[in-house]
Amino acid sequence: MTWIDCGPEHLEAIRGILNHAIVHTTARYDYLPKTADEMSSWFEGKQHAGLPIIGLADDSGRLVGFGSYGPFRAFAAYKYTVEHSIYVDTEFQGRGFGKQLLDRLIQVAESQGFKTMVGVIDAENAGSIELHKKQGFITCGIIKEAGYKFGRWLDLVICQKQLTGPTHPVEE
Repeated sequence: MTWIDCGPEHLEAIRGILNHAIVHTTARYDYLPKTADEMSSWFEGKQHAGLPIIGLADDSGRLVGFGSYGPFRAFAAYKYTVEHSIYVDTEFQGRGFGKQLLDRLIQVAESQGFKTMVGVIDAENAGSIELHKKQGFITCGIIKEAGYKFGRWLDLVICQKQLTGPTHPVEE
């Protein structure tokens, strides 16, 4: 496997992985698959903000999975907190690639001076919850019936990991 900084050439593969999660799982509380234009806007927003989109590719160059993070909330005092997302192609799930992507995102967030990384996980996704626990995340709470998908109410688990953070945080 090879680490890649995902670029525009990876957007169709990212879109395929993400859209599968939207259509078939509760990993993403969304209803409609993303269009190519929506993915381009997402990518441009990440680039403009200096936020990573990391990927793992197999020996043939096929994207196995990707991860990214963005602002937790849109208020200035949250600027040292990020919320991450990780998606692995269904063909490659259960092989430790999610752990590798999460580890890499944590490293990048540390290098960018963030203090807290937040994960928001469907309460029935035991594998993801366990992965996060093993990587040092603690459960902060559960939001009951936060989403509605596939004809049922869904609960969210909120977890966080404390990072080193900035040496000299500022209120700007």
